[in-house]
Amino acid sequence: MKTILLIEDDRALRENTEELLDLAGYAVTTAPNGKIGILAAKELVPDIILCDIMMPEVDGYGVLKALNEDKITKQIPFIFLSAKTEHKEIRKGMDLGADDYLTKPFEEEDLISAIESRLAKHEILKLNATAAHNKEENSEDSILDLNELKNFFDDNGDELTFSQGDVIYKEGQASNTIFLVLKGVIKCHSMDEDGKQLITSLYRADDFLGFTSFLKNVPYQESATAMEDVILAGISKENLKDILEKNHAISLELVELLSGNIKEIKQQLLQMAYSSVRKKTAQTLLQFSEIMNTQTNDPIKISRSDLASVAGIATESLIRTLSGFKKEGLIEIDGRNIKIKELKALQYIT
Repeated sequence: MKTILLIEDDRALRENTEELLDLAGYAVTTAPNGKIGILAAKELVPDIILCDIMMPEVDGYGVLKALNEDKITKQIPFIFLSAKTEHKEIRKGMDLGADDYLTKPFEEEDLISAIESRLAKHEILKLNATAAHNKEENSEDSILDLNELKNFFDDNGDELTFSQGDVIYKEGQASNTIFLVLKGVIKCHSMDEDGKQLITSLYRADDFLGFTSFLKNVPYQESATAMEDVILAGISKENLKDILEKNHAISLELVELLSGNIKEIKQQLLQMAYSSVRKKTAQTLLQFSEIMNTQTNDPIKISRSDLASVAGIATESLIRTLSGFKKEGLIEIDGRNIKIKELKALQYIT
């Protein structure tokens, strides 16, 4: 049985997460703050650590720094759990050596998937430790996981900026570049037979964008447009292909990441096909809220046509449903801005 150390100062969240992990078959030890968490990690040497960032005594960054200074605990996979969603905060945690970063509130499925992925990666890295040790520092060969790959994009990619509404690439255009989103939100979209725009996916900071076949000269299968001011780091597809060929562990992680993206798209298609108009509208509002990193009191600045396109309903139907939500006190509407007032209520709409 794999062991997990959970470091979290919020008692309710700590107990709920512990129960969730117990039911998933893990042996869980908890710590209420960073100072106790450091001592527990050195004493127990768990298989993986889940850690909050904002804590008394020692914060999450301090915990990770302290554990990285110990040759035994520095090998333990480390996942941050935090309400901090800014790209710079995510990159700070990753640059300190964290293996993953989940933002609160997180879904049970996302947490278990992250744990399983990090444990699997740890096993892969152990098997390749001898070979990896001999690779040159700061070269492409030294890139061992997705976090280091993202840092490679950040450090070596061509930085590109786009304003809201700018087209990043068009469907049918040659797909020579893979991007990492550094800032902003992007929609990918296609046109149906009637010329109606269908949004197929949304991307935010720390997401990869623009994947097509590495083996065939396949153009982009959809268009990508900035929904707000966007900054990207671009790497040529050939350059990335060389990196993946030299680092099989990254290839496996990338396959897992893309598989997760496909799963999310399938869930969105099922929602579009079978859910009620009210549920489609509620789920789409929640999706945009998450992608755009807004809190309950922050407005979502989004066009009605984009909302309708993601939800898979007519714009007129969406507007009527939003009006109903407003009357029920679930949201506030001010021009293009929509403010979610009752997050839980939207989650339970059927």
